[in-house]
Amino acid sequence: MKGKRRRHRTTLVVAFALIAGLGATVPATADTPYPFRDPTLPVSKRVDDLLARLTLDEKISLLHQYEPAIPRLGIQSFRTGTEALHGVAWLGKATVFPQAIGLASTWDPALMEEVGSAVGDEARGFQQQRPDGWGLNLWAPVVNLLRDPRWGRNEEGYSEDPELTGTLSTAYGEGLTGGDPNHLKTAPTLKHYLGYNNEVDRATTSSDLRPRVEKEYDEAAFKPAIEADAATGVMTSYNLVNGRPSTVNPDLNDVVRKWTDQSLLNVTDAFAPGNLVTPQQYYPSITEGDAAALKAGVDSFTDNSADSGPTTTAINSAVQQGLLKVSDIDKAVSDILSVRVRLGEFDPGGGKYGSIDASVINSPAHQQLARKAAAEGTVLLKKSVTLPLKASQKDVAVVGPLADTLYTDWYSGTLPYAVTPAQGIASKLGTGVTTSEGVDRIALRDTATGKYVTAGTGDTGAPLQESTNTPTTAAQFDAFDWGSGIVTLRSAANGKYVGYNWSNFVNDQTQPNGWYVQQQFKLEQQDDGTYLLKYAGYETSESWWSNPLYLGPTDANGTLGLVPKDQAAHYAKDVVRSGVADAVAAVRGKDTAVVVVGSMPSINGREAHDRTDMSLAPSQEALVKAVHQANPKTVVVVENSYPTTLGALQKEVPALLWTSHAGQETGNALADVLYGDVNPSGRLTQTWYQSESDLPSILDYDIIKSDRTYEYFQGTPLYPFGYGLSYTTFRYGTLEPVPGGYEIPVTNTGTRAGDEVVQLYTHQRTSRDKEPLKQLKAFQRVSLKPGETKTVRLKIQQKDLAHWDVTRSKWTVESGTYDVMAGASSADIRARTTWQVHGETIPPRNLSKTTRAENFDDYSGIHLVDESKASGTAVGAAENEAWLKFADTQLGTRATKFAARVASTGAGTVEVRLGSPAGRLIGTAHAGGTASSYDYESVTADLSGAAKGRTDVYLVLSNGLRMATFTIQ
Repeated sequence: MKGKRRRHRTTLVVAFALIAGLGATVPATADTPYPFRDPTLPVSKRVDDLLARLTLDEKISLLHQYEPAIPRLGIQSFRTGTEALHGVAWLGKATVFPQAIGLASTWDPALMEEVGSAVGDEARGFQQQRPDGWGLNLWAPVVNLLRDPRWGRNEEGYSEDPELTGTLSTAYGEGLTGGDPNHLKTAPTLKHYLGYNNEVDRATTSSDLRPRVEKEYDEAAFKPAIEADAATGVMTSYNLVNGRPSTVNPDLNDVVRKWTDQSLLNVTDAFAPGNLVTPQQYYPSITEGDAAALKAGVDSFTDNSADSGPTTTAINSAVQQGLLKVSDIDKAVSDILSVRVRLGEFDPGGGKYGSIDASVINSPAHQQLARKAAAEGTVLLKKSVTLPLKASQKDVAVVGPLADTLYTDWYSGTLPYAVTPAQGIASKLGTGVTTSEGVDRIALRDTATGKYVTAGTGDTGAPLQESTNTPTTAAQFDAFDWGSGIVTLRSAANGKYVGYNWSNFVNDQTQPNGWYVQQQFKLEQQDDGTYLLKYAGYETSESWWSNPLYLGPTDANGTLGLVPKDQAAHYAKDVVRSGVADAVAAVRGKDTAVVVVGSMPSINGREAHDRTDMSLAPSQEALVKAVHQANPKTVVVVENSYPTTLGALQKEVPALLWTSHAGQETGNALADVLYGDVNPSGRLTQTWYQSESDLPSILDYDIIKSDRTYEYFQGTPLYPFGYGLSYTTFRYGTLEPVPGGYEIPVTNTGTRAGDEVVQLYTHQRTSRDKEPLKQLKAFQRVSLKPGETKTVRLKIQQKDLAHWDVTRSKWTVESGTYDVMAGASSADIRARTTWQVHGETIPPRNLSKTTRAENFDDYSGIHLVDESKASGTAVGAAENEAWLKFADTQLGTRATKFAARVASTGAGTVEVRLGSPAGRLIGTAHAGGTASSYDYESVTADLSGAAKGRTDVYLVLSNGLRMATFTIQ
């Protein structure tokens, strides 16, 4: 026994020495092992031991994103928030996998877990060097549902469907964690809780989530990964939910933490705590805001970058003022320490994953995995005899603005190498291919001076000037059209993009980038045929921007700067080379023409900027049409991050594929699919709409009432949810019930091996409530050789048919007939059967019990609002005669009294009506007004003799009135 203890003690001394070598100071008592460093003890005991050794100041210091070292205990610094959405980002060169939307398009949980594991390994691979920004708490995956394809961050999410999102995020998270919640490879954090799907005014807009939408839709995407211990916490979102900032959402404790027995480390989004004061004006000071966030369930504050001072000062002040107890601090710190213990930080040698080193970063295995993921996520939208291409036909042209380049997005890692579509196809063919970007090369001549705008010829460029009377190479720019009038200008002199640097316009950027993307311009044509060059960097839309927007000479040298519109230079736009003509010449007579069009991720929708246009850029659409006319054997590849309307191209071109910006192996993967080495099996994870007119406001979050997503959309989409073609064909047999689900035989009836994604949907025929047209309940990929048949089993249980019953605030499965459908997409159902379910019948409403106003069945003219700053949701009337419907209410033989808790800064009324908002008036309650919208008064009304029987009750509210609860007795 003594010998074993001595060896254990020696190991700990060695561990302390290793820590010291990494920069921590080993305490003088290091030869006395602390229990928190004993890996044989339960996590909870280790956390309790360490917590007891910390002073209050030390505890508070751990509540900020940048947790300092505690030398006296040999504890290193810790940081939350390494980005790992589709590879480790912002730390240096690392494997760049396809964007999240591209990974999700694989519909392959096993692959998602494999990618997650690789990303987790690479995050560990940086642990020896610990570069700035590194940490093992990873901010990924994003599980916000892609309810609206115009969302700027569409590229970061997985799907519009909660079942698919939950399954894939769980798989990715299990890869990141390593699958053992007590020994974490990394600690993933789900982003962004909750109801976050718009960038416009994201810090001040409120997402109205009625209970059914919140439970059945938004929460349903977050719950699976937390429940499976595949994530270690959530990040709060910037927006408000039902009038309350997500940073202080009590669901963090009351809902999310009930999904698991593990401790969760919940974090705020960057600078969100400060938003509580400005611009949200929810609390008067950061002290009160931080205290409220901590009590709501936030553990770590991401604020003021690396400066923890404001946060620790605010928390200390909150304790001194009695806004927080020391027990509140202890709870949050325990959550943080639990994750740090499970990461092996206090174990000898760094624990289970402490030996992973930099050799895993961009390893050959990860490169191959990136190629596989990029190929598997490619979706074949339209096929013809052209596809797959024949490698024997080697005279190929690859054209378009994305033909020979790869773009990265805001959360991308640094590409260790880049295989463009043209390079991938050339490698596949073993010979060169003809390329053309298909963009106009222009020169801009000031019509007043006759001088051309010129750029620098060196690698670092130079400020733009009007300096020559001839259109030399230095005066030529490739004008890339990204839609909505936005162009980027790449200098022909050095191949660099022109951008603003807060004083000059310089050609020094390899691609558009940065938070404000200062490489954006508009060429505004005037009545006289000239053009004004307008600066359109993102900062120009900020409220603080006060500078002019137009370009013109600002000194005797002709240096361009920002000037008022009336002083802007008028330019003649000389087309030195027509992009369309160049591309047409490149494809004419070729065996095949591949056109690669799409988006620039920093411009066409990204964080802080929603899309207003879902179509291809006009010049890109014109390019495709011209190329197809010149060469009928045209294949079009759309490379972007979201559904696209595509105009008439979908009908005109013979073959069409979609891929996300798929990382370093994009070109090789695309070539694998085009030439049939990989049979395409990607499936769309969102509905592709015909036009923007198919969608309501991006701020409308009620998917049930507004018929959003494939679940409720009643129109005809361009492409349905789950859609994707193959080079082979599949036949479905009879769908049969089996214990635990259904099974169906699927046969490959074609001549090529391929993967089918079998999708199982249900539909409830009759219900008390409005139900989805279809709901995905299960899916499975199946690989089949030509002629092969496999029986696919799809798991589903009766409890999976439940929906949220607002009359009793509980999940319920109603008795009745359910359609069960299996198919290749939500619109391509190949087999169906029915399921007679013996559940329950939702009884009539009993409004004699206290009823929360938010539990309505229908409404008009209302918003959901915060009942109090701490908790609860009320209903607020946004107009006069706003109404709430409470369907199928049993009033009995006689209801005599209506009572409600209401708040209003002025007088108001609540009318009780039967049958419709304009139906029989049976009573009116009068509110006299309260001191604030959070001060409630009780109001009552006597009801007429008509208040009886089983009927629909409507409450009609006057503008400005808030109602929390009511009864009818």
